[in-house]
Amino acid sequence: MRTSRIAGASLVACLALGALGSGTGTASAAGADGGAPAPSAKDLAAARGAATAPATLDTLSRFFARDGAVARSAAAPRAEGTTVPVRTLAPEFVAGAAGAPVARTEFLATQAVSSDGQRASVWAARQGTTWQVVNIATGDDEFRYARDGERRLPGGTVFREPQIDAWYVAKGTKVLPLDEDAARAVGAKGVTLAAYRDRVRSAYADKLPGSGYAKKGVAGGYDHSGAAPEAPAKAAAPAPAGEVAQVASTARDNGALTVTSIAAGAGGVLALALCAVTALRLRRRA
Repeated sequence: MRTSRIAGASLVACLALGALGSGTGTASAAGADGGAPAPSAKDLAAARGAATAPATLDTLSRFFARDGAVARSAAAPRAEGTTVPVRTLAPEFVAGAAGAPVARTEFLATQAVSSDGQRASVWAARQGTTWQVVNIATGDDEFRYARDGERRLPGGTVFREPQIDAWYVAKGTKVLPLDEDAARAVGAKGVTLAAYRDRVRSAYADKLPGSGYAKKGVAGGYDHSGAAPEAPAKAAAPAPAGEVAQVASTARDNGALTVTSIAAGAGGVLALALCAVTALRLRRRA
C-alpha cells in the first residue's frame, strides 16, 4: 500500500472533473499517434526545485519519520534520479477529439530517498506562475512505470487509467500494458490505439463533463464491476499556503477517503488532488 501526505480523495471520476484540470498538461500539440507533449526543461527544473526546497525537505524528514521509522533529525532526504511527468487518461481522447493525446500531464514527480532507504514521490504542479508541491506519497510507482514504459516502447507515453488503476505505455498505434490491471483490460500483448480508444469511450464517454453522470454530482469514480458509484464526497476549502509544510495524518488504501486539499490555490489544485491521487491505489492489494 502507499501512504500519502494528502489525506486524499475518493478516487473520483477524473473524466467528469476534466474541465478543471491541473493547469500542468495540455490537450493540444499532440501528434496523430496520440502521444502526449513532453514537459519543458524549464518546467522540469522548476518542479524539481520545489521538490528539493528547504521547506519540502523538512516535510520529507517528518514524512519519513512517521511511525518511528527513522529519527526526523537523521532522515536526511535527498532527490534521486530524474523528475518525470505523470500522466492520466485524457477526457479529450475519450471524447474522440481530433488530434487529442491519449493522456495529459497532471503533475511532475521527483523521487526522494531517506537515509534508511525509504522512498517517496514528491508531486509538484504549476499554480499560476510558480510550481508548488501538492503531495508526497510513499513508493516509486511513477518512476518504475516510467522506466518500464521506456524499456518496452522507447519514447512512448506512459500514463495511468485511474478508474481501474491501470498503467500503460502508448506509441504510434500501440498501447501496451505495464501492470496486471492494464493486462486484464487490454490483454498481455496490448491493443491498437484505435481499439483502446473504443474501449475507454465505451466505458467512460457517458461520464464526461456535461454528461448526466456529471450533472448528478456523482464523484465516486468508475466501477467496472457494475456496482453503483459511491456518494460524492464533500471537498474541503483549500488550505493556506503555509499548510503545505504540514504532514497530514496517513491514509490507507481501504476504500472511500475524505476529500482534502492541503495545497494552496483554487480549482486547478483541488482538481489535481481529486483527480490524480495515485498515492492511494484504488485496487492495490496488500
